Amino acid sequence: MHLMKATLPIIVFLLLSLSAVQAQRVNDLVQFSGVVVTADSLRPVPFANIAVTKTGRGTTSDYWGFFSIVVHKNDLISFSAVGYKTGLFRIPDTLTENRYSLIQVMSSDTLMLTETVIYPWPSKEEFRRAFLTLQIPDDDIEIAKRNLAYMEMREIYGRNYDPERYGYTPGQSYRSHMSAQADKLYYNGQTMPNNLLNPIAWAKFIKAWKRGDFKKKY
Repeated sequence: MHLMKATLPIIVFLLLSLSAVQAQRVNDLVQFSGVVVTADSLRPVPFANIAVTKTGRGTTSDYWGFFSIVVHKNDLISFSAVGYKTGLFRIPDTLTENRYSLIQVMSSDTLMLTETVIYPWPSKEEFRRAFLTLQIPDDDIEIAKRNLAYMEMREIYGRNYDPERYGYTPGQSYRSHMSAQADKLYYNGQTMPNNLLNPIAWAKFIKAWKRGDFKKKY
């Protein structure tokens, strides 16, 4: 009985101390809200992470950059987002109100990613095996041959390759045919011009004759 009387004041003191600490802790609560924006254009930063560094508790900003979280005075708050440098802000411990607003400005951060090489096949041996067993359609092979033949002629005769002397490529034949069709439609219902009295055509003919084009052809 004497022991209980001796410990009772201690228990009451501890309870009062805990109540005072709890009340002080409640008084330190602050409704912390604001908006997260970019430093260069002041545009909102959506889905930024806002966290208390001491406890890891936090929230995220919405699509327009707004956020709101309950914190304590003197808490250190971190702001982070992909592509931006992490920002820190400490809640003032001298606040007289339980609300505090902030516009947090985020600076862009350059991310240096390591080089990644993607191969279509796991190894060179498998690629070689698949390439050798590849079935190419005959029409594609013929097209490739014609293209290679035209490139070979360009290499032999240079850029002065004359289709009149060495033959037309498929593309040139198509363009020539379409040009003839366009002329036919253009002069539909009227007499087409006759190059017999065209001095330019005669000049080209005389030039080709002097060059010996007809001898080489026939």
